[in-house]
Amino acid sequence: MKKKLIASFYIVIAAFILAGCTNSEATPLPAVETEDNTTDDTTLSKMIAHFIDVGQADATLLEFSDETDSYTMLIDTGNWNATDVVYYLHDEKITSIDIIAITHPHADHIGQLDKIINAFDVHEVWMNGQSAESDVFLRALDSIEDNGVDYYEPEVGEIFDVGPLEITILHPSSLSGSTNNNSLSMRMKYGNVAFLFTGDGEEQAERDMLASSTNLKADILHVGHHGSNTSTTEGFLSAVNPEIAIYSAGNENQYEHPHEEVVNRLNAHKVLLYGTNKHGTIRVETDGVNYTVQTDKDGTIPRDSSDAIEKSDAVSDSSCININEADDADIQNIVHIGAERAALLIKGRPYESIDDLKRINGIGPARINDIKEQNIACIGG
Repeated sequence: MKKKLIASFYIVIAAFILAGCTNSEATPLPAVETEDNTTDDTTLSKMIAHFIDVGQADATLLEFSDETDSYTMLIDTGNWNATDVVYYLHDEKITSIDIIAITHPHADHIGQLDKIINAFDVHEVWMNGQSAESDVFLRALDSIEDNGVDYYEPEVGEIFDVGPLEITILHPSSLSGSTNNNSLSMRMKYGNVAFLFTGDGEEQAERDMLASSTNLKADILHVGHHGSNTSTTEGFLSAVNPEIAIYSAGNENQYEHPHEEVVNRLNAHKVLLYGTNKHGTIRVETDGVNYTVQTDKDGTIPRDSSDAIEKSDAVSDSSCININEADDADIQNIVHIGAERAALLIKGRPYESIDDLKRINGIGPARINDIKEQNIACIGG
């Protein structure tokens, strides 16, 4: 797809917004001073960042205003086989969305884009430029075109002013063969408070951002790849130096996210950790000077180092091939899946269960049983 609409580095847009937050509230925390030497203590209107509980998927809603103008932005759209993001937006009285930024085209990030576009007045969609052959991705493109939604592919180094929110594009400078490492990464600054979003970016993406010498410091880090040990490397964490880290993961998910190595790393850096599987939806409210964290429910993140050893061993012993994400070569390691069926499998994504592979020509109940007995194919985000 080609770039559209925005040619300059700055945009100003408006939408309707009503914000509401509930439950426990933390003591206001001051923002971390960042390398851009911002010292303005002028408070802004309240911005609310909703890290929505969408299970093993991602969706974050930003609501903020500037005098008479109100703004709404959504980062990723939850999983393809759910409507929880649509319902959450309705519950928050959202009627229009200025920008939907899709970090990458995996079904647990782009999943409800078509449903949201069909249900709300969406002004613009951002993507990283990577295409996919999945039905979910194709439905998303159709919804953009059918509803006349503007489309844009931000480039590294571009800075967008969306009212009082400054968005700096950090990654990717070019597309690689790794969908996760192609994730659109953004630093968002509201007054003196900074947020960092990296999608499912893994170690290579983090190395690329570190090598760019761009300011990565942020008060709130959205933990990469649902808290997987493929992300949040030591060097990257040191450069970001967050006070708060938030991950999105499903309760008792098969990947055991967040991985204990990441939890221990964050603990060592004295970062306060929140997760949707423990706390439900997490809301960060800020006036650009201070911020508070509110959660739907109380929860604790594992901090016992003995648990870390046990969980790490469990992860390393598994050899799961995610049929919704794995490449052609890995898929052919699954019994009864050769080159031709691998191509059909990829084209038919996403799958809600291993049983859905029966949609592939030549895969019947007996072969489904063989695939289950082999126990290396899995589903997830």
